[in-house]
Amino acid sequence: MEAIILIVFVLGYLAIALEHPIKINKAASALLTGVLCWTIYILFSHDPEHVNHQLVEHLGEVSEILFFLMGAMTIVELIDSHDGFEVITSRIKTTDKRKLIWIVSILTFFLSAILDNLTTSIVMVSLLRKIFSNKQERMIVLGMVVIAANAGGAWSPIGDVTTTMLWIGNQVTTMNIIIKLILPSLVCMLVPLIMISMRLKGNEENIRTTNPNSGTTTFERNFVLLAGISCLVFVPIFKTITHLPPYMGILFGLGFLWIATELIHSGKDEAEKGIYSVSHALKKIDVPSILFFLGILVAVSALQSTGLLRGLANTLDETIGNMNVIVIVLGLLSSIIDNVPLVAAAMGMYDLSVYPTDHAFWEFLAYCCGTGGSALIIGSAAGVAVMGMERIEFIWYLKKISLYAIIGYLAGAGVYILMEPLFV
Repeated sequence: MEAIILIVFVLGYLAIALEHPIKINKAASALLTGVLCWTIYILFSHDPEHVNHQLVEHLGEVSEILFFLMGAMTIVELIDSHDGFEVITSRIKTTDKRKLIWIVSILTFFLSAILDNLTTSIVMVSLLRKIFSNKQERMIVLGMVVIAANAGGAWSPIGDVTTTMLWIGNQVTTMNIIIKLILPSLVCMLVPLIMISMRLKGNEENIRTTNPNSGTTTFERNFVLLAGISCLVFVPIFKTITHLPPYMGILFGLGFLWIATELIHSGKDEAEKGIYSVSHALKKIDVPSILFFLGILVAVSALQSTGLLRGLANTLDETIGNMNVIVIVLGLLSSIIDNVPLVAAAMGMYDLSVYPTDHAFWEFLAYCCGTGGSALIIGSAAGVAVMGMERIEFIWYLKKISLYAIIGYLAGAGVYILMEPLFV
C-alpha cells in the first residue's frame, strides 16, 4: 500500500512541477493526487472508519489555512479595486535607476510581510510597467522583486503561506519569528540587491505612478488601504488576545471591511459600486491556488497518516544528521518543488514533541523554504506570477538572477546560524 501511495504522490508532484510544459493546472493535479492517496489508503485499510476519522482531523487543520488565505486574498483584492496601493506608489519621485531598484526592493520587502509575497509581486509588476520602459531593465528589477518578496514574506506570519502554515500549526509564534528572521531575511535581500543594482545606470524618463482614470476618491483609497492593512496586522494581535485560530481573526477583519465598504458606497447605485464590493473581490481571488493548497495538503496528510513521512525523517537524520544542512537542502529543493508541500511534509515528519514551538528547526525551515524558492523563477508563487505577467523565460532568469538569489539565500542562512546561539 505505502509503495502505491508513494508512486501516486511522486507522479502528482511531477505533474505539479511540470505544470507549464504539460499545460495542466497544478490545482487539478494536486486535487487528483490528494483524493487518490486517501482512496488507496482506505481501500487497503482493515479499519475504514479509523481512516475516515483521520481524514476529518487533517481536514480540520487544512481548512484553517484555506479560510485564512481566502480572507486575506479578499481583503487585498478589495484594496486593489479601490486603487489603494497607489497611495504608496504615487510617492515615488526619483528617476535614478539605481535608486529606483532600491526603493522598489525595500518597498517590496516590507509590503510582502504585511500583504503576502504573491500579491506584492503582482502590485510591483503593475508599478514597474509604469516606471521602466526598457523591458530588459524591467525584467532585471522584477528578478530582484521576486527575491525581495520571498525574503519579506519569510519573517512574517502572514507574509508567506509556508510561514503562515507553521504559525497556524503552532510551530512558531508571531514575535519570535519576526525577531529571529527579520535580519537573515534582510541580508537575503540586500546581498543580491547590491550586486544587481550595479547593472543599472542612468535615469528613467516618463515615469507614471498614478492612475488618471481611477474611479475612487482620495478618501476611499486612503480609508480602504488603511482599514485593509489594519485588518491584516490585527490578526496576530487577535490570536494573542483571544487564543482563537488566525482564520477567525481574518474573517473578523473581512466582516468589518465588508460593512465599512458597503457604508462608504451606500449612496451609489448597484452598477456603480459593484466593482468596489466584497462580492466582486471574492470573484477575483485566486481560487485555483486555494484548491491547489487543499489538494497538496490533503495528499501530504495521507503520507503522514500512513507513517511514510516519519520514515523519511528518520532516513534524513541517519544519512545527513546535521539539522541545518537538512533544512538548507529542503530550502533549495523548494525552488524545484513547491514549498507548500515541502513544509507540509516537514510538519508531518517532525513532531512538536521532537521540536517544540519556536525551536530553531521551525524558524530556519520558515526562512529556507520561504527564500530558497527564489533560486528558480518557478520556485515560488511570486516568481510564477511575475513569469506569467511579464513573459520572463525560465532560462533567462536562470542566467541573470539565480546566482544572485542563491548567494543571498546562503548569506541569510549563514546569518541565522551565527545568530541562533545568541538567543539560547
